[in-house]
Amino acid sequence: MSPQVFPAPAKLNLFLHVTGRRSDGYHLLQTIFRFIDFGDTLSFTPRADGQIVLSTPLPGVPPEKDLSYRAARLLQTATGTTQGIDIKLEKRLPLGGGLGGGSSDAATTLLALNQLWGTGLSRPALMELGLQLGADVPVFVLGENAWAEGVGEKLAPIALPPAWYVVLVPALSVQTAEVFAAPELTRNTLPVTMSAFSAGQVHNDLEPVVSARYPAVAQHLKWLKQYGDARMTGSGACVFAAFSSAREAHDVLAGKPVGIEGFVARGLDRHPLHDL
Repeated sequence: MSPQVFPAPAKLNLFLHVTGRRSDGYHLLQTIFRFIDFGDTLSFTPRADGQIVLSTPLPGVPPEKDLSYRAARLLQTATGTTQGIDIKLEKRLPLGGGLGGGSSDAATTLLALNQLWGTGLSRPALMELGLQLGADVPVFVLGENAWAEGVGEKLAPIALPPAWYVVLVPALSVQTAEVFAAPELTRNTLPVTMSAFSAGQVHNDLEPVVSARYPAVAQHLKWLKQYGDARMTGSGACVFAAFSSAREAHDVLAGKPVGIEGFVARGLDRHPLHDL
């Protein structure tokens, strides 16, 4: 049987405020998730023996820790299906980059296997499964750009204007848990409204922590801020700025100094698997 190919796009956090902390240690957030047309690709080949096989394991990541593997196993357990799958991952999104690569891979796995296995779960049911894998997984299953609150699971679809983004990728991996555990992290930013976002009165509370601990992130931000309102996405390490045209974004990226790497991506209106 020939493999079925599905996209797993990246996300940007257009801002990220930490508004509090729950008794269980999880942080309360406000953010906007935006999908972009750059990401990983997954290929799935059904198997009849019930095995889940990663044909392209990530270096240093045991299969049981791989989010695609865990998503497949979770769906298998939740539905009782006896079918298996071969998973091939073409990885373009950096680990520890703040672009949601692992979460996106997990969501695409849930969406694709729900179709390929014929398990018939609703999108809300898949979102509930996704939350067991990580706080960012549900928005990828929802498939729409969203205003998010709670730990990132309270989602309200949002329409965003067209934009092109320059995304810079420092050659390092940031551990999300380390950033959220930092004693210097601001945890009491007052909740904002959509109008504050529209007026540009937003930021990323994690950015000062990461910039201080990872000088390369601060360096990339400093360079990109010459050209626009640059900020970090998620817990880093990637940083981005928005532009009104592809040409403007490509012109900025073309001027990057040696040692800085990145790409240009278009903001999407919705996830490419939204109508799956």
